[in-house]
Amino acid sequence: MEYQNTERKMRGGIPITGILAALITLTAVLWSSGAPLWIGWRVYSEQVLIAALAFAMAVAFITSQSGPLWWSRLAAIASLCFGVWLTVRFPTLSENVFYHPTEALIVSITGFVLLLDAVRRTMGWSLIFILGCICLYALFANNFSGPLQSRSIAPDRLITFLMLDSASLAGAALSIAVAVVVPFLILSQLLLATGGSAFFSDLSLALAGRKRGGAGKIAILGSAFFGSISGSAVSNVASTGAITIPMMKDGGYRPKTAAAIEAAASTGGQLMPPVMGAAAFLLAENLQASYIDVMLAALIPSLLYYFSVFVFADLEAGRLKISRVAEEKIPPMGRILRKGWFVFMPFMVLLLGLFSFNLRPETAALAAVLVLLALSLVQTYDGSRVTFQVLIGVLVSAGRAAVEIILICAIAGMIIGLVARSGLSFGLGFFLVQLGQSSLILLLIVTALVCIVMGMGLPTVGVYLLLASLAAPPLVELGLQPMAAHMFVLYFGMLSMLTPPVAIAAFVAANMAKAPTMATAVEAVRIAWPAYLIPFFFAASPALLFYGSGGIIAVTVAKSLVGVYAITGGIVGFMGRNLPVPERIVVISVGLAILCPLEAFSSAIWLNGIGLAVLLGFFVLQKMRRTG
Repeated sequence: MEYQNTERKMRGGIPITGILAALITLTAVLWSSGAPLWIGWRVYSEQVLIAALAFAMAVAFITSQSGPLWWSRLAAIASLCFGVWLTVRFPTLSENVFYHPTEALIVSITGFVLLLDAVRRTMGWSLIFILGCICLYALFANNFSGPLQSRSIAPDRLITFLMLDSASLAGAALSIAVAVVVPFLILSQLLLATGGSAFFSDLSLALAGRKRGGAGKIAILGSAFFGSISGSAVSNVASTGAITIPMMKDGGYRPKTAAAIEAAASTGGQLMPPVMGAAAFLLAENLQASYIDVMLAALIPSLLYYFSVFVFADLEAGRLKISRVAEEKIPPMGRILRKGWFVFMPFMVLLLGLFSFNLRPETAALAAVLVLLALSLVQTYDGSRVTFQVLIGVLVSAGRAAVEIILICAIAGMIIGLVARSGLSFGLGFFLVQLGQSSLILLLIVTALVCIVMGMGLPTVGVYLLLASLAAPPLVELGLQPMAAHMFVLYFGMLSMLTPPVAIAAFVAANMAKAPTMATAVEAVRIAWPAYLIPFFFAASPALLFYGSGGIIAVTVAKSLVGVYAITGGIVGFMGRNLPVPERIVVISVGLAILCPLEAFSSAIWLNGIGLAVLLGFFVLQKMRRTG
């Protein structure tokens, strides 16, 4: 209660966190829309980013229940004071730091301590530990030998670099978090406020409810639809899982399987176009590529992923004899579309803005928000009215959702900047290149393991930001296409949400399903197996990332669908009938043979052909057994 009371002070009882969260959103909109240029207000981008960061730090302190109450209040006020001071003084300190060393050092130390504590309260120690290790390296780099030896950085210069340099705290990572991600968060929160979540749930129910294992398929479709908006695995589980997990359990799925299906489907939403997630915008920035290129590259792998999860739900339903959803629970499709047609309009605007008018992602997102806002004044899915209070709530909820991302990107920007400044990127890159020259597949395996281990306890965006500067460049240097290298890192960063021992999305779903947490995480890995394997295949076959001729892409997609179906059937142990272990091993082996990229080796096409022939023979024999 004491902490709740701290959220209500000043201005007649209005929650102070609500005001600060709304200021985060308004700051982002102000900058994303280009309003300062329209009104002739000359301002550094770093000043806007620092202001948004200060608001996020203050929200983190007020809402956290870690530490003494007096320190939370004092730290929140200090964060705002730090933000105001540095926002006003940034042009002077950044350009003439040597003339103001004492002021620069005091401001930097103050901001650094506050930021670390805000991150600790929000996410724990993972990112702080990584930043600490890199800081120690920078301080003592001259004591290392070989490629890791570099010039040490003095402590005072280190701290001022981290907080004041444009390549560090207020760099590209924080810029994307504030300017690009927040407009998409506004879109997702406005969709929720107008009944978008209920619309996607009902639409999924109408599309898949009459099929075998309909409850599982509804969960997958709903999570895919909503995940493509939110771009967050945990929030996706928390929102759609409240409906789908009980439905799956009532339909006949075991609690751990219901939770695992929801976790796997929600995690894949981070790579499902059109929105994907914050990491996708960072990937586009790192590659200096358009967001359209990133969307196209993610399209085929994400479709294969969801195809596999869908097949799993279907075959598991066949194995357990789970029937369709009761007819009385399925709403008519016509009524759903009449009530929710407006939900499709912002997506059309978003895609038209990106593809036809070459708008920046944040501009297209703001246009989509305006269209949805105009339509919601006329119609909502649940029949409620969009009032001024609802719109304020959207601003507040978008700001709250942005707090963690902003803090992550601030720390990640410091890590990226210091890795480059200290020379660690060169030394570690040299080591990885040497490893890859002996075996590229070994380097890919090592990179995948590092991504998963570093991602335990971290959101996908944090993992990608760290590994994109360390692991992706050696892969590119050894011949991988830049898009393939960065997508590889992004995929395995995403998998930290499902992989034990710290599988956050799976654990949240397990808690909602009242299922064993570790058993649910293992089941989620079994369901999401394509995400562990397909990155190795698109590293060898650019066609899976939409590169190459239309014919090659079509053939690659077709055989990949067949291979994914076979492997999933072998994992479930059911393909029209229960499969004994030897047959499961054969089916999985055949699926791997079909999935093998054509570019892997000269005879790969023959391996694909043999696999297809064996699988066809398997189905023929199975049909003969049934008819005989």
